[in-house]
Amino acid sequence: MDIILTVVLLCASVISTGLVLLSFMHMFQLNSYKPKVQLVWCRKNSRRFAPFIIDVIAFAIAALTGSAAGMILLSAAFIITGLFFLPAKKAKKPLVFTARVKRMLTTEAVLYAAASALTLCLLLKNGELVSIRILTLVYFILHILSPFGVLLANFVNKPVEKAINNHYINDAKRILAQCDRLTVIGVTGSYGKTSVKFYLNTLLRAKYNVLVTPESYNTPMGVVKTIRGSLRSTHDIFVCEMGAKNVGDIKELCDIVHPRHGVITSVGPQHLESFRTVENVIKTKFELSDSLPAEGMLFLNGDDENIRTQLERRANVTYGLGEGNDYSAFDLSVSEKGTSFSVKAPDGECETFTTKLIGRHNVINILGAIAVSNKLGITLHELKPQVRKLENVPHRLQLIDRGETLIIDDAYNSNPSGSRVALETLSLFSGKKILVTPGMIELGEREDEYNREFGRNASAVCDFVVLVGEKQTKSIYNGLRDKGYPDDQIYVAKDLNDALAKVRALQYEEKKIILLENDLPDNY
Repeated sequence: MDIILTVVLLCASVISTGLVLLSFMHMFQLNSYKPKVQLVWCRKNSRRFAPFIIDVIAFAIAALTGSAAGMILLSAAFIITGLFFLPAKKAKKPLVFTARVKRMLTTEAVLYAAASALTLCLLLKNGELVSIRILTLVYFILHILSPFGVLLANFVNKPVEKAINNHYINDAKRILAQCDRLTVIGVTGSYGKTSVKFYLNTLLRAKYNVLVTPESYNTPMGVVKTIRGSLRSTHDIFVCEMGAKNVGDIKELCDIVHPRHGVITSVGPQHLESFRTVENVIKTKFELSDSLPAEGMLFLNGDDENIRTQLERRANVTYGLGEGNDYSAFDLSVSEKGTSFSVKAPDGECETFTTKLIGRHNVINILGAIAVSNKLGITLHELKPQVRKLENVPHRLQLIDRGETLIIDDAYNSNPSGSRVALETLSLFSGKKILVTPGMIELGEREDEYNREFGRNASAVCDFVVLVGEKQTKSIYNGLRDKGYPDDQIYVAKDLNDALAKVRALQYEEKKIILLENDLPDNY
């Protein structure tokens, strides 16, 4: 009988622990496989551990009684707890079973099997269990610690993962070294870097064969994957987007691709949970500057106040709307149909450009791409048709017209500067202006302050505000109320589906202009 109960308890433990491990592996993947970030996430999301209370109660009963009924109760508790961690059917970004994830899961399975086998060997004597209480204790401990199993597997696999990554990185470096006529351009910034990357892809194609890192492949392994999978000897230019959440991240990328030229689009308060201060953000972004060769060109957004403090570091090319920039844009005309503007180059050449893209922020980003392209030998006149071809970057103030409604999709990622730009863009349109947002994240100790300011700014533009998640958006709500915004024009939704249902239910004679500002990932 004891053997049968042991098998039942083992099966229940394996099933439940497996579900828990997959759930926390999903979060670990979303947290970029960073143990410190995972631990912070666990602390902030302690409610995720609530189901284990069932196990604690069941174990206490099983340990006190030492009976068969106690083991059955604990087995049932394990299964019930596991059900709480079933994968979400509508996960925004489901767990991807990459080679790394498979290696970690294999390691976890081996460690669990070894612990179980060792326990059974110690407790079995002449085919009978010596102590049911010790057996239940061991399985209870293995199960209750399962959320941290991913961190243990990550630690065990660390030498292997480092060796694998180094192999891929060295292979990417080998491929780059074989492309002796390739020019690498690094693009970084707190915001705007993805847009500038895509704009450069369009503008530089007027003369060159260009490769850009796709989507948001702006981490070391994302860049390496692009090089190994897509770079060919026929490419003239490789535009490499460089993301960062910690000091040293840009330098790590530069050590792989060795950029000849660089673009810094902006520096501001983003990822402050890891950076801690804006000074660290500045330091990290300008790691790109420090990595360029002496003959390389550094293109800087001269309108950015944090960038302006660093202009004396090295020779650079500035662009912006303000006076004193090497490339300046002027005579802006912005409407809901598009934007026109004139550009003056350092050599005196001047041209007027038109684009279907909307807003001053787009002009600055386009101007950065124009500056790089012009310095690489493409005249402003040759760039005019390329600028007309520019399309909205997905989920970055992307316009989606659906007849009765116009959606401004800015759901990729939000930050204090970006949210102001998004509201400015919303204000350009005629109709009932509706904001849908869960607020901004990863802003450290100033997160509440920035979200409250976001609410104040929204009060001057929006006819209706839908806040997604009561806890996360409390600061935005307080900012709206600071300005006397009416309560009956605010709706707090439980999730995005609820928010969109509310927006659809709103009845106006005018066209609805809906700004989707940010979309939190599954780990928030």
